[in-house]
Formats: sequence, C-alpha cells, structure tokens
Amino acid sequence: MGGASAWPYKSTGKSRGLVLLALGIVKVATAEQLRQLVLPGTVDVQTVRNACKDLRSAGLVESVGRTSFLAASGRPVWRDVWNLTPAGLASAASEVGRPVREMGGTAREAAMAGAPHALAVTDTIDAFRQSPPLPTKPVARRTTTTGAVPAPARILPARPPGLGHLRGWETEVPLPVSGTFTTPARGSLRADAVLRAPEDGVPVMFVEVDNHTEPSAVVARKIDGYRRFFRRTAKDHQGREVPFWSTLWDDSHHDGYPPLALVFAKDVSPEVVMNRMTAIRDLSTDCWQGTWTGGSSHDRTARDGYRDYTATIPVLTTTLARLRQHGPHGPVWWRYGHPAWQTLETALDNPDDHRAFHTREEQRRTEHHAREERERQEREAVRAREKAAAWACPTCGREVRAGDGWETAPSGPPGGDCGVCTSAKNRAREAVEVRAAGEPQGREEAGRNGLFGFLR
Repeated sequence: MGGASAWPYKSTGKSRGLVLLALGIVKVATAEQLRQLVLPGTVDVQTVRNACKDLRSAGLVESVGRTSFLAASGRPVWRDVWNLTPAGLASAASEVGRPVREMGGTAREAAMAGAPHALAVTDTIDAFRQSPPLPTKPVARRTTTTGAVPAPARILPARPPGLGHLRGWETEVPLPVSGTFTTPARGSLRADAVLRAPEDGVPVMFVEVDNHTEPSAVVARKIDGYRRFFRRTAKDHQGREVPFWSTLWDDSHHDGYPPLALVFAKDVSPEVVMNRMTAIRDLSTDCWQGTWTGGSSHDRTARDGYRDYTATIPVLTTTLARLRQHGPHGPVWWRYGHPAWQTLETALDNPDDHRAFHTREEQRRTEHHAREERERQEREAVRAREKAAAWACPTCGREVRAGDGWETAPSGPPGGDCGVCTSAKNRAREAVEVRAAGEPQGREEAGRNGLFGFLR
C-alpha cells in the first residue's frame, strides 16, 4: 500500500492491514475498540490511531462521527468513530477474504450519528473474541551516557479463552423470509452479527445485541422472525426440500434450529436486566420451548417423557459485562428453559430431549426384562420342587403333585390318590350311600300299601 513516505504517521503495514480487517467485519469502531480487537498487545492506543490516520490519508477510512462516555470524574470523554470508505471496503475485502459484494456497506450514516448500537455490537464481538494480548517487539531507548537501554518488560493483562476468529464474524446479515440473501424481501430481519466457529464446536451462532431501546415485545417478535426465517425451505441440487438457512451455514447437529444469543449491553442493575430477560422469555415461549411427549413402553406408572426441540430456537442470554469478564466459555449463559447460568457447551445441550429419555427407557426395558426373567425362574423353581415331591397315584398310576388342580391331590398326605381318582371314588361312595339310604324307606312303603296299594 505504498512506500514509507506514503504513510506520514509511520504506521506499519501489519497494523494497517489489521485495522482494515477489523473494520471490514464490524464496520464502525473507535480506536480503542480496534486495539482490543486486533492489537491488544500494543503499549497504548496510539499505534492504532496512527494506522487509522495513515489509512485516512490514503482515502480508505474516515471519521465522520464521534461518541462519548462518562469518565470516573463524571465528565464526558469524546472519541472518534472510524468507518471504511468505498475504496476502503474493497481493500478490506481482500483482508477479510470475501468478495466485495458480500462485504455489506460502509455504515457511514451510522457513524455520523455516533453509531451507539453498532459500537455495542463491536464490543460484543470483542467480548466473544477475547483476542489474546501478544507482546510487540520492544523499542530500545537511547541515552547520551549509557547508550541503548532495553525497554522494560510489560505485564500483559490475561483474558479468558475466546470463541472463533475475527474472520468468522459477519455483521448486519440479511435473513430473508423470501427473496435472496442479496435482495431480501420486505419484512426480513437483519442479524446484528453471525459467528462461524466450527473449530470450537459452533458451526453457526446468531447474535442480537440489546441496548434496552426497544420494548420486550419487539425483541420477542425478532425471535419469532428468526423462527420464520429458519422455517423457510429451498430445493437442493437433487430437488429435495432443505432448510434455506442450511444452504449458507452448516448444521450444528443439535436438535432444533441454530442458536440465537441475546447479549444485553446496557449497564443496568441485575434486577432490571433479569426482569427484561424474563419478560422476553415469557413472550417468546413458543419459539424456544420443545413439545412434550410423555409415557413409557415398559412402565405405565412412570411419569416420564421428553421434549422434542426439532422446530425450536435455542435462545441463550447473557450480559456484555459477564461476557467480558468470563468469556464465552464461562458460566455466563442463561438458556431459556434451563434452570441456571451455564457454560456454552452445557447451554447448547438439550438434557431433557429424547436422548436422555431413551437412556432412561432402555434402563426401564432392562429392568422389565430382568423382572420377567426373575418371575420365570421362580415359576420354574416351583415346578421343579413340585415335580421332585410328586408320586404315582396308587389307583391310576398318573403323577400326583401336592396342591390343588386336575392332576394334583386336593388333600391328604403324600402318597394318596390323584384328584381324578379321589373325585371318582367320592362320587361312587356318595352313590352307594344314596342307594343305601333309599332301600329301607322303600320296603316300609311297600309293606303299608301291600300288593294292591296302588289302587287306592
């Protein structure tokens, strides 16, 4: 980008390239934000300011707006907001590694207005990224008496592990409910940011930054807008219906749609931010809550089941302050439907989905089969004991077992007749008794009536 004489502020090619890379991603940023994103190991922010000024002299960046914040003294501190020019957008495309048509705009109008929302998105990307401070080459100091003196070693601040790389981010990404990504239809959303970090187990994550400037109902409608986009389908090269979003981004292999992170950037009390998180949760329940399926095939008394997250959005919430302090891998995420703050890996999981249920169902199946096997063995043991104690019926010779039944002795000591023979003998004895009881009565009546008694 020209010789040393072309850069009046003596910035290095590396620092200029990194500034173009950062602005190609986030579109607008202060020098302090740019330093955090790409040059956190520098001594101070002047290295980045010099790079911005040299790029401005080349017509690649500009500063058309300013932003402010309150210092500890209560006085406002003003900072320049930097953005790309059209020529800078083309140069940044080569640094980012994307075609110019996929780079979006220069965000000049947002920069002129101070870009409060865009700057909050930049802070959010930095909190996700957590660029590790790498030491720069120390510059030797010279004195007139002792000559060159090495610069003292600096202690660099430690940062928690980050997520992904800067080139994995996109901002102001259209999500067309109809039309194309380059020409979305009216009513389509634009994601504040989209992250691809497959190397960290996150193929894609959509990010919305909330500054408390919209009612909770509006934010909830945005979540529903994401669901409308995720429901859209298209035909692949084989003519099959596939999710439209999957034509651009990879699947996460979790049930449901890609995750949506809501980052609450405004510095407010924990009670205020939790009330807002809860309100948005309650207004968007249909978008993130899975469908409950209950019942067990092996235990009808079990009050168990699972949630089907097939057509739901995993909504993860956090605050910018927590994200900055602990990083994206820390316990900073409250996923709607989960009970507590969790790490990213845990928050992305569905502990009450079909996997855990099938594990429990398999345990019930194993217990059911074990119970059936125990009962079968007990029955076999009873039959074995009965068979060992059986004897031959003295009358008919069939096998007799103790107990009640057709082939078992109804009563009496072992060695007696079987139930069949016992019943037959009982019936014969009863018949004999009946005949015996009837004979005396018959003789008495015959004596009274005589031979012609029937004629009376």
